[in-house]
Parts: sequence; C-alpha cells; structure tokens
Amino acid sequence: MIRLAMRGFKSILNVRLNLPLVLVVVVVTVCITSQFMESMNLCPTIRSERFAYKSKNIDPKVLAEIKRQWILDEGCVHGENVQNSKSGSNEQPQSSPYQHIDCSINNNDEIIDCLKHKDHEDDIYMPWNFIKRYFDVYGKVAHYDGYERFEFSHSYSEVYYDPQKEYHFDGVFLTFDTYNVEVRDRVKLVTGVEGVPLSTQWGPKGYFYPIQIAQFAMSHYCKNITEKPPVRSIYETGTMSESKWTLHNSECHVESVDNPERNSKVIMFQVPLSLSLGNGATLTLGNTVENEFSVDIKFITNGSLSIVVEGSDKKRYNIHYLTHAKKLIDFDGDRSIWYHIGSSASWRHFSRDIRVDLRKGVGMTKSKAVKKVKISIKKIVSLTVRGEGLIDNVCIQTADHMTHFLAGTNWILENQNKETGGWPIMVERRLEGFQSLPPGWHSAMAQGHGLSTMVRAYKYTRDTKFLPALRLALRPYTVPSSKGGVRAIFMDRFVWYEEYPTTPSSFVLNGFIFSLLGLYDYKMLLSSEKEAGNQLSQDDEAALRQATDLYNDGMSSLKAMLPLYDAGFTTIYDLRHYQLKTQPNLARWDYHATHISQLALLSTVDDDPIFKQFHDNWMGYTKGIRAKHN
Repeated sequence: MIRLAMRGFKSILNVRLNLPLVLVVVVVTVCITSQFMESMNLCPTIRSERFAYKSKNIDPKVLAEIKRQWILDEGCVHGENVQNSKSGSNEQPQSSPYQHIDCSINNNDEIIDCLKHKDHEDDIYMPWNFIKRYFDVYGKVAHYDGYERFEFSHSYSEVYYDPQKEYHFDGVFLTFDTYNVEVRDRVKLVTGVEGVPLSTQWGPKGYFYPIQIAQFAMSHYCKNITEKPPVRSIYETGTMSESKWTLHNSECHVESVDNPERNSKVIMFQVPLSLSLGNGATLTLGNTVENEFSVDIKFITNGSLSIVVEGSDKKRYNIHYLTHAKKLIDFDGDRSIWYHIGSSASWRHFSRDIRVDLRKGVGMTKSKAVKKVKISIKKIVSLTVRGEGLIDNVCIQTADHMTHFLAGTNWILENQNKETGGWPIMVERRLEGFQSLPPGWHSAMAQGHGLSTMVRAYKYTRDTKFLPALRLALRPYTVPSSKGGVRAIFMDRFVWYEEYPTTPSSFVLNGFIFSLLGLYDYKMLLSSEKEAGNQLSQDDEAALRQATDLYNDGMSSLKAMLPLYDAGFTTIYDLRHYQLKTQPNLARWDYHATHISQLALLSTVDDDPIFKQFHDNWMGYTKGIRAKHN
C-alpha cells in the first residue's frame, strides 16, 4: 500500500488548493515499493544505483540524494541494514517511527486507516486508494529494469496538439494520427463490404456512425503522412513463379492467365463450393512480421477467402471472408471467425487488418462493447480460396492506410443525403435532461468531419465528384436545429452549430469547434485553388463566400462564449447547466484534452490572444493548477 504524507496541510491548501499533487509528489517519489506496509517498515533499503531510471523531468542524481537523505533522516528500513554514506558504518535496524491512526473524513462520513509519525504530529499518511478516489487523480507503480517507482498524474490525458506546428487544411488533422478508431471497444467490426467501422456506441446491434467513419478515414490519412512507408511482403503477382500453391484434391485448379482488364497476368482459381471452408487452393504465407493482408480479387461465383493465423495463445484460428454470409461477423466460440464481404462482379482491392479482425471476432459479445482480448498474431500461416475467380497481388504489409482512407471517404460521399446535405445518424440519442433525438438527426460535428474528410479526398484524388458534395454539406449549417439542421442561437445573439440538435439547445463545445474546422478546411481549399490559378465555378465561388461567412459567424461566437466553458480547474462539456438550470456537465479528461488541442490549432490560424490564453490555462488544469480564488 502506498501512503501519503500530509505535512504542511494548511499551507498547501492556502497556496494552490492542490492537495493531491503536492502531497503525492512529496512522499510517493520516495516510498515506491508496493510492499509498503510489510512489517510496519515503510521504506525499503534503497541504493542510489537502483534509480538510474529514464525520466525527462528529474535528474536521477538529485532523486537518489533525496531518497538517501529520507532513509537516513527517517530511519526507514525493510529487514536489512541501511548504509550510512557519511560514516561508512552499518546501523542496526530501527523500529518504525509510525503508528496507526483512524482518519475521519468529513465528520465521520467515512473512517479510513492511516499512519501517523510518532514525532511529527502533522505527518499523516493516507492510503493511495482513498486519495485516488476522493480527488479523482491517477497513479500506478511502474517498473524499469528491476526498479519500480510510483507515477502520479493529475489527469490521464497525454496527447495534445502542438501549438508551434503550422496547420494545413490538407495535412494532418489535429491529433488524428494517434487515433485507432477500429480498435475501440464500441466498434463492433470493420465491415467486409464497405470497409468502415460499425458502431455500437448507442446501440448493441450496430449502426453506421458518420462521425466515427470520418475519424477512421482521417486517422489513416494522417498516419500515411506521419508514419514511415509500409514494409511489404509480396506472395503472388499472377505469375506463380515463386508462389507455393497446394490443392485439396483433383477438382481444385489454379493457373496463371493473361487478363485484359488489368493488362497483366493473374491467377485464375476454380474450387468446388462443396468443399468445407478452409479447404481448396491454398497459398503458403508464413508471415511473422506484418498484420495487414491485402489482395486484388474478382469473384466470378460465390466464394470465400480463408486466412489461417497462429495466435499468441498458441491456437490456430481460421478467419473466413465469405461473399454470402448470414451475419456481418460471427464466431464459433473456439477457433473460427466469419466475415461477410459481399459479392463483387468486378475487381476489388480487399485489405484487412488481420489482428483487428481476430480480436473483434474472439471478443464478440451481445452487449455494446467488444470484449477486450490480448491475443496477438505470431504468424499469418496461409490463404485458401474457394469458388471461381481471379486473384492478384497477394500481399502482407505493415499498413494500407490510403485504402482505408478511401473506403471511409467513399462511404461519406455515397451516404450524404442529397436533399439536406447532411449525414443522418440512424440511432436514437438520449441526453439527460433533453428531449431524445429520434433516428435521422444531423450533427454539426458530422458536417465538419465530412467537410474535412472530403477536402483531403479531393486534394489526394483530384476527383471532381467531391466538389458538389462539399457544397451541399454547407446546407445544414443554415437550417435551424429545430427544423432538421444544426444551427442554434445563444442568448438571441451568438450563432452556434450543434453537435446534438437538442431541445433546448445544448451547445456542446468540442463538436462546435470541429464544425468550424470543417468550414475552415473547405474555405482554404477553394482559396488555394484560386491562388493556384484554377478557375472556380460560379457554384464554388458562392460556396467560398458562404463557407467564409459561416466560419466567421461561428468564430465570433466562440471567442465571446469560450469563458463560459471554463470551470477554473477543468473545462465544461456543454451549457446544460445554463439551459436546464442544473449542475455543470464537466468534461472528462479526454474531452478536456480535445478542447486544449482544438484551441492550440485555432491559435495557429487566428491571432486572437484568447485562444493562447485559454489554451495555457486549460493545460495548467491537467497539472493541478487551479484558477485563483478570493
């Protein structure tokens, strides 16, 4: 058990109201062993060479000296002698200077077992489990090459946008290069047909959530920029020159043929569908490094692809991708997983993260969340095909980001409502205190993400099909949220774009800022096209003016209303406390981190000092620094 010193209790409270951070740092950096209470000896024998740990913030020599002095001053022992560096002599083990004491919390609301120093009345040690729960702070024992230390943090947020980094409308979006949307436990699977995540966030059956799909697409776009080029292992290019195909029986057939559609050689396969899954024409893979499987394939009949993988649990799993399956995903509870990938009368590039598919299958539940499993892949063993078709470019690689990006952008493009311009969210949404949103509601965050995604898709592909969709996406910004749009007005003055078009309006901060970033990306795209000498159509000229006006209106509101979201020690998620006259809805630390990153980005595109000011204040809250009090 780790316990906490309370010397100087009143002075600490008067200085910062920052009790947990100061108290934990004082003692926890000294007494770090998980066997803290053994035999009433609170500090183990510690030699300074054990503390050559990795840290950017503390000089190991300084920390070692602090710990040495603590041991010598307090006589902390743990069943062995303490070396006195001054005299070189060994002192005999001392009895513990600490005794048990009951701690009454808030006039006996709770009684907990604490420790008191016999000689210092103000030295009280409280259990870490109590401190963590009472002050909502975080910590854990970390291990470094045989040495362990306790690591405390006021918040669990770690990823922030760098305000020194210049933002580009066609570059990395915020911190999305750190997003791993498909591994979230509220993602049921990445669908085999569309190649996008299916959400269970607000319903266990699963539904397409436009915001999540856009985040999936942009995360892969961003990783394609920030990561090293993928490492690829190619197993078949249509020539069969070095591939290792084996056939289940004489009815199975594979051969290399010329294909006029691709102007190259491909593999033609013919395997009876009467064979059980996993049997047919098999290509040996034996990959122990990469996890992303991809292939170009054209099924002439129904058929299947089956991947055999060896898991870290020493099991061999069969992942079957079927053109005609009864369910999107299924698992037999043992070793077989099925995915529906749909039929395809033309060539398609099929790419799957095998590790994600394995974990989603094994982790299947009937609840909203996928059960977390720790299985990793030791080897991708083989590929087996059934049915009749053509196959080419069998590859396993470290990543296939742009395939996933384009899958997401295609979904965004194809599922935009051609009348409203929005992406209807087909699940009921209930927010406490507000009227429920029936399926089909629109979100300003979805509009912003849709704009940001399609802007990048247009820049990458130069496909003009994205231009009318971008123009159309502005429409919900102009329609009141009460009439199916996302536009609201605060205090009859400030324009706001609603993430949740509730009644009354909820004014969610992060979703509003995302809607502004989409407008910014779009207006910058059109402006850059003009600057490059490209003639804009009349429709795009009008869209540029409209997007600019919508953005400017929103930014004026944000600058005026931003202080309403500052609680003095954290940020506030929305304005329900004003709208519903309730307690404020405080932002979780991950949402607080999003607020910080959003302000950091805005400070790079707008020189108003309010963004830097609030960014710095809110960053301080993550370290326990509070606003001043009277």
